[in-house]
Amino acid sequence: MTTLALGPQWLDPDYLIETFGLLGVLAIVFAESGLLIGFFLPGDSLLFTTGLLVTTDVIKQDLWLVCTGVAVAAIVGDQVGYLFGRKVGPSLFKRPDSKLFKQENVEKAHEFFEKHGPKSLILARFVPIVRTFTPIIAGVSRMNYRSFIIFNIVGGVMWGTGVTLLGAALGKVDFVHKHIELILIGIVLLSVIPIVIEFLRARSKSKKEAAEAPDGPSAADQQGPRGRHAKR
Repeated sequence: MTTLALGPQWLDPDYLIETFGLLGVLAIVFAESGLLIGFFLPGDSLLFTTGLLVTTDVIKQDLWLVCTGVAVAAIVGDQVGYLFGRKVGPSLFKRPDSKLFKQENVEKAHEFFEKHGPKSLILARFVPIVRTFTPIIAGVSRMNYRSFIIFNIVGGVMWGTGVTLLGAALGKVDFVHKHIELILIGIVLLSVIPIVIEFLRARSKSKKEAAEAPDGPSAADQQGPRGRHAKR
């Protein structure tokens, strides 16, 4: 089965699975879940394709074993991200931008975490880029470790097994086999929607604040004390 490369070949899920196998999938899930350099990796489309290839016997391992491995990789990845955040702390927010690091991504994840609290560890799993930085922000914020573990496990299982099982279920449908390229593009677009929504909301909020801000000093203030006394 050949899928459409959604970007460079080394980011194409089919190419990654064919080249590195299941261990490569687990390594990518681990990296995207908690390493700063993993934010650009194809998490959702990779898991969907993995589930699909299990049902077509391209991946020989049992589905339950694949789902277990993916969930564990996602949970351990977030765990590493949390510990990294606790160690780095506030200095993360002062780190200069580079090709693989943008301060904007940290700020988005921080806002996401502040808005949704502990449950952000579950919600962020389904939002590209944000899911990489959220466990790190949880560590920076020194979130209660016990609560982090609970939400980390729930989120890792829901995302890791959920998307993989979705790919396995739809992999049995002939329409999916015939239009796998469109399916993968659709998954990428769906995963980007939350980011677009947050961007539009932030932009709308900025415009609203700018409109409500005073244009400048009033005429009375510009006149100064003499101007006000002159009216008297």
